[in-house]
Amino acid sequence: MSPVKVSVLYIGKTGEKYLQQGEAVYQKRLGHYLPITFQVVPDIKGAGKLPTDLLRQREAEAVLSRLQSTDRLILLDEGGKQYSSVDFAQWLDKELQRPARRLVFLVGGAFGFDAALYERADGKLSLSKMTFSHQMVRLFLTEQLYRAMTILRNEKYHNE
Repeated sequence: MSPVKVSVLYIGKTGEKYLQQGEAVYQKRLGHYLPITFQVVPDIKGAGKLPTDLLRQREAEAVLSRLQSTDRLILLDEGGKQYSSVDFAQWLDKELQRPARRLVFLVGGAFGFDAALYERADGKLSLSKMTFSHQMVRLFLTEQLYRAMTILRNEKYHNE
């Protein structure tokens, strides 16, 4: 559909097997539609002993070092724009037509994002007005990306 590659970055890993299994299902399905990668930005060493601001700053440094200047960065943020699944599919379709080489979705850590990431971001996306663990957001985002692709292809998955 598009030469734009999609990348999903997660800060830290999840130990929840049921979430890992769900992510794997939708990651595999998505591979049929998009050039997409999923990458875990490793947990910051000694994170539990760091003040929250310093932890966010170190996470931001780790993320920013993985980005290229041509990347479009979309933060998964509770203050971001909310879409219906159909509207998200249409938004994604437009994003995939942009001249950027890579569309990067970032799921932050437990304490959110540092100011440096907000400054670098090209947009913010919220999956709900409710708060979910950052580990669950990974699964929800992956499923919504898959749903969006099936909507764009008029395939049977999404019921409207």
